[in-house]
Amino acid sequence: LQLKPFNLSSPPLSTYNQQLWLTCIVELEQHDVSLKKNVSMTVKVLGVVKDGSTPYVNNQVHNRMRLLSCAQKCSEIIVAHLGYLNYTQYNIFVSFEDLNKLMYTIQNITFTWKTYNPTFSQVEIWFRFVFVVLTFMVTCLFAHSLRKFSMRDWGIEQKWMSILLPLLLLYNDPFFPLSFLVNSWFPGMLDDLFQSLFLCALLLFWLCVYHGIRVQGERKCLTFYLPKFFIVGLLWLASVTLGIWQTVNEVHDPTYQYRVDTGNFQGMKIFFLVVASTYVLYLLFLIVRACSELHNMPYVDLRLKFLTALTFVVLVISIVILYLRFGAQVLQDNFVAELSTHYQNYI
Repeated sequence: LQLKPFNLSSPPLSTYNQQLWLTCIVELEQHDVSLKKNVSMTVKVLGVVKDGSTPYVNNQVHNRMRLLSCAQKCSEIIVAHLGYLNYTQYNIFVSFEDLNKLMYTIQNITFTWKTYNPTFSQVEIWFRFVFVVLTFMVTCLFAHSLRKFSMRDWGIEQKWMSILLPLLLLYNDPFFPLSFLVNSWFPGMLDDLFQSLFLCALLLFWLCVYHGIRVQGERKCLTFYLPKFFIVGLLWLASVTLGIWQTVNEVHDPTYQYRVDTGNFQGMKIFFLVVASTYVLYLLFLIVRACSELHNMPYVDLRLKFLTALTFVVLVISIVILYLRFGAQVLQDNFVAELSTHYQNYI
């Protein structure tokens, strides 16, 4: 096989395709070989505009190293990933520098375009819209049911629900359709920000409720809230930093992958795991103390049991969703999701 530069044209695209991947699979004549080799790859991405001209995307040629891993058959290589589609079609030029130096004969190189199915995007819009409406209705009913009581009479659960419900409304992202109307990375970044904000608020809620159910009366900001805000704030900061880091790099370099920045990501991963472990240990400490001190108090014990059951249900649902979306790879060394973690609805 002659390894001349490949000129590849994508299928026609719309904003409903959301993202675009170009992958390739190297096929060797020998099917029983096992090898791992870093391959140098040059990629040039051009967007096709309506008048037929093809301007550069980011005005540069990208040089990257990719790991060619073969065991009976070679694994898929991600050549380029476009997280935001600013053109209706793309031309990508790909050339490999080191493949001709392999000890084995290359039989074929298969390139594949992958993107979201537009039908799935339309279903996602309606799905989110329904949950936005439902969340808004629940929030209004909750506010209406508490309007007859003074805020001084609210329990800690009611106070936190008045915060979590508006954040849940943002978590469902009423601005999500903007990502199909505006060719920008901002709506996607806004979605990530809302999700991380709600999830961290939920983590903070568990800490405050399990501690506050034991501490009746005034809860001082310095001793009660500050340690919890510090732990959860670090988790939120780490998640937002990772999201922004990944997005900015992918916008400026379609060939960017977290694996090429392994050193920095490894440090962030260790930091995230340390803070998450601290949070889990602190939460377990608060749960054990609450259960040991309040199990003989009938009304408080009922609140504690309901809260623990609700927390357990939320955790089980979250774990199931993570497993269904990411599969067994969520347990592997794959901190930032790759192509295989996305929905399998490519065309």
